[in-house]
Amino acid sequence: MSTPQDLKYTRSHEWIRIESDTVLVGVSWFAQDAMGDVVHVELPEVGDVLKAGTPACEIESVKAVSDVYSPVSGEVVEINESLEDTPENVNASPYGNGWLFRVKIGATLDLGDTMGADEYKAHCG
Repeated sequence: MSTPQDLKYTRSHEWIRIESDTVLVGVSWFAQDAMGDVVHVELPEVGDVLKAGTPACEIESVKAVSDVYSPVSGEVVEINESLEDTPENVNASPYGNGWLFRVKIGATLDLGDTMGADEYKAHCG
């Protein structure tokens, strides 16, 4: 299981990469592996205001449709439009080309219940 050390993770298997005043959001290797082959991604709209812990988008795999929860509160400023044509990038490169959306955060970043890589690995068993 791939778990990059420079990311933060949620108990619902999203990851975030903090980049100045934005965070990049995706699903972990563990999540994409459990979902199976991803066939469609329904992303949020640019301009949507997300609240941490609420559904932000959906990923459809050959097994099920799964909600992806926003790990942080803020405004969606970019989505990974390439997933419209190549949703399989979520499986092939969950920490690279398979990222989902970018959120501009407010004056403060509340990381809430996020975990570091080692704690997340223990969470996944």
